[in-house]
Amino acid sequence: MYKQILLTLFLFFTTFVVVQAQRTIEGRVTAKDEGALAGATIQAKGTSIGTVTDLDGKYTLRVPEGSTILLFSFVGYGSKEVVLGESNEVNVELEESTLLDEVVVLGSRGSGRTKLETVAPVDILNIGDIATQGPQTTVNAILNYVAPSFSSNTQTISDGTDHIDPASLRALGPDQVLVLINGKRRHTTSLVNVNGTFGRGNVGTDMNAIPVAAIEKIEVLRDGAAAQYGSDAIAGVINIILKKKQGLSVNAGTGAYFSSEIPDADGSVDGENLQFNVNYGMPLGEKGGFLNLTGAFDDRQHTNRMKEFTGKIFAGYNNPNHVGDPNEDITNQELLARGLERSDFNMRVGQSALRNASFMGNLELPLSEKTTLYAFGGLNYRRGQATGFYRLPHQERTVTDIYPNGFLPEINTNILDKSLAFGVRHTVNKWDIDLSNVYGYNSFDYFISNSNNASLGAASPTSFNSGGFSFTQNTTNFDVRRYFPEKLKGLNVAFGAEYRFENYQITAGEEASYTNYGLASWYTTTRGDSILIQDNSGPINTVFGPNGSARPGGAQVFPGFRPDNELSKFRSSVALYADVEADFTDDLLVGIAGRFEDYSDFGSTFNGKLSARYKLGENWAVRAAASTGFRAPSLHQLNFNSTATLFVDGIPYEVGTFSNDSRVAKLLGIEQLKQETSRSFSAGITGQIPDANLSITIDGYLVEIDDRIVLTGTFRGDANGSAQDQEIYQLLREANASQATFFANAIDTRTSGVDIVITHKAEFGKSKLKTSLAGTMSNPELLQVNTSDVLEGKEDTYFDRTSQIYLTNSVPTEKFNLTFDYSIGNFSAMLRNVYFGAVEEATNSETNTQEFAGKVITDLSLSYSFNKKFSLTVGANNLLDIYPDENREENLSSGRFLYSRRSQQFGFNGRYLFGRLSFEL
Repeated sequence: MYKQILLTLFLFFTTFVVVQAQRTIEGRVTAKDEGALAGATIQAKGTSIGTVTDLDGKYTLRVPEGSTILLFSFVGYGSKEVVLGESNEVNVELEESTLLDEVVVLGSRGSGRTKLETVAPVDILNIGDIATQGPQTTVNAILNYVAPSFSSNTQTISDGTDHIDPASLRALGPDQVLVLINGKRRHTTSLVNVNGTFGRGNVGTDMNAIPVAAIEKIEVLRDGAAAQYGSDAIAGVINIILKKKQGLSVNAGTGAYFSSEIPDADGSVDGENLQFNVNYGMPLGEKGGFLNLTGAFDDRQHTNRMKEFTGKIFAGYNNPNHVGDPNEDITNQELLARGLERSDFNMRVGQSALRNASFMGNLELPLSEKTTLYAFGGLNYRRGQATGFYRLPHQERTVTDIYPNGFLPEINTNILDKSLAFGVRHTVNKWDIDLSNVYGYNSFDYFISNSNNASLGAASPTSFNSGGFSFTQNTTNFDVRRYFPEKLKGLNVAFGAEYRFENYQITAGEEASYTNYGLASWYTTTRGDSILIQDNSGPINTVFGPNGSARPGGAQVFPGFRPDNELSKFRSSVALYADVEADFTDDLLVGIAGRFEDYSDFGSTFNGKLSARYKLGENWAVRAAASTGFRAPSLHQLNFNSTATLFVDGIPYEVGTFSNDSRVAKLLGIEQLKQETSRSFSAGITGQIPDANLSITIDGYLVEIDDRIVLTGTFRGDANGSAQDQEIYQLLREANASQATFFANAIDTRTSGVDIVITHKAEFGKSKLKTSLAGTMSNPELLQVNTSDVLEGKEDTYFDRTSQIYLTNSVPTEKFNLTFDYSIGNFSAMLRNVYFGAVEEATNSETNTQEFAGKVITDLSLSYSFNKKFSLTVGANNLLDIYPDENREENLSSGRFLYSRRSQQFGFNGRYLFGRLSFEL
């Protein structure tokens, strides 16, 4: 029905075609000292009619007779408006940007404003220059080092989250950031983060599936925008704009970690990384069309920063009778006699190994002066390998007949991500109409190796297909816009509709991956109770249950999804929006937006936004915005259910995640999920001092979120408790779980902060120096824990201390970036210092509270261009080999985690050295 409505609207507007006189404008776009600018954008102001320059900087554009102003722009250069005269030839020379005169398309449905003119703060990142000079090679890593309000780190020993990095904006959740590609909504991943990391319980977007070589620039809107763009845009919006340029670009790079903290057993180098990408663009037709294609390959090896195991290894572990004194330690000589060392019992703590292949395409084809067909999309395949906690040889989770020395289980993943967008833009009687459809799909499958199902004993296989999940999203948009230059000082009116369809699926693994076959524990203790491995820090890991206790079933490290977990859930939503921006005077701009959205599974919502900007002369402006927002619970949060092995302070537990309509949830008083709602306020000042080549933006913000969705703490049943507790206990046993957790609208939060960006440019003879200082200071707060009557008194379990720290202090709330870009002739250099603020260890124990001090990470790169086609870049990330503060003994977790794996500032891999060759034709 909704699709029929959209089609009817489109046909209605296209019946009002009015034949207008056209004029053809030709010319060339150049830059001082650079010559022709290939890929520069030329647009008839107030319309969607535009084109790009070819390899020689030339362009041809047919514009309506009424169009009087052309807008010229190029990444890294200031925009320029040219009033058309009698001549049909317009040549333009662009100057390097002061960073406030670049054109921004995000945050407004107008035809684009400069950063000085926007009503909300927007960062513009020239990815071409950043990717060529910087050490970082993925979208998340680049943003983490150049955009202070953005935070993302590679996780370790966290199941699927080892393979897709959670990311946040303004210290809010990964699912509160909306990602767009060329202004169109991007689908999220199928992974929901359920392990012990930042973003626990959230579903994010995998921006690393987009090859950096395909990206022209990234816009980061740091303001609530749900009233403009819909669900997920509470923290802001990231718009990734794909390349349009022509020509061939080839990049090949390699790097590795050369660090003092690499364990001796692994040598002095690890984490080797190889990257290769090709970008090719060509013109299509004679009206400014283009086709741009990108292929990329990345091969990243794992790293390890594990403390060598020094604990006691029970002497009876290799005894056929499985008996002995748990306090007796095997000597180093005895281990060596068996061909072993204590390092054979070590884990692997660091980044996972990933092999990644990507393709991305971007196309525009003008069919006539008024109609343009466009399409873009991509395919990404990623194969990852991570590990879990080491299973020691005398644990009840280990089949010693298969692994006499224990084993390190491996989580292998196959991740497939694909997308396709296509649409048509048409101008009808000065109305710009855009009809588009965007399809996105992500699947995530688990294959477990070097493991066992302990309940099968010696008959257990060592590898398992543990199943997986997938997510599909299809979004259809119908957008209408018109600019009225004669109304007030300029009036932009936009409205439209959206229909979105989503599907979430869970697929079961093979039987042995999830089944507990009920085999009793083979070990008889000398004391009849739990045995502990010990070192100087005391108890670090429970490895045996009481006499005769059943051994855990399913694949160790990641039990497979059961047939009971399998599902395929659908939902749809429809939205209507309107957006008006009016220049009441040359100085005052006011915008108002409203959006109604209705979901098939939980209801409807209406949100609005009011914004304004006032110029204080030619170079300064103040701006402010207030808005309401929402985030619909994802299909993943509504339906995900599984059992997994989670380690809490080194102790393994089988924890089941149950949906909110399950019997367990009803017994515990866990309510059905509903939407999050928010209120956002921002105000700031932006300006520049042209004579000093200095620009400044300062923006403060406040975001309040009610009924925020989180993953709760863990609940237990009791076999000897009340009837309700006994039922819960039995239901958990049926799911192979001992504890239960749920998604819930559990908390109200407030996040406030200030963002600052200062840039300066200077020339010294033939050399140029660009300096930028950017920083953020945020304060996330927990206002209230929302519980039902049944949960009264259980607030500390419902949203436990660890979860509170994940929310407020597990990623830096202060981050500052000081960057120097220097160039002279064919030589250029980049020096960047990033301060990552303090974080706190995420633990339920108040006595284990630990703060990790802020640190400064230094990046340095040197580039030399042998000619305009060939260049070489060498450099380092974390040049000084800085590491976070080490864990105190009580936070070592299994005795061997030198650095926190729960609360990360900048990772703990140390110094990374790289080299990169670039070729352009």
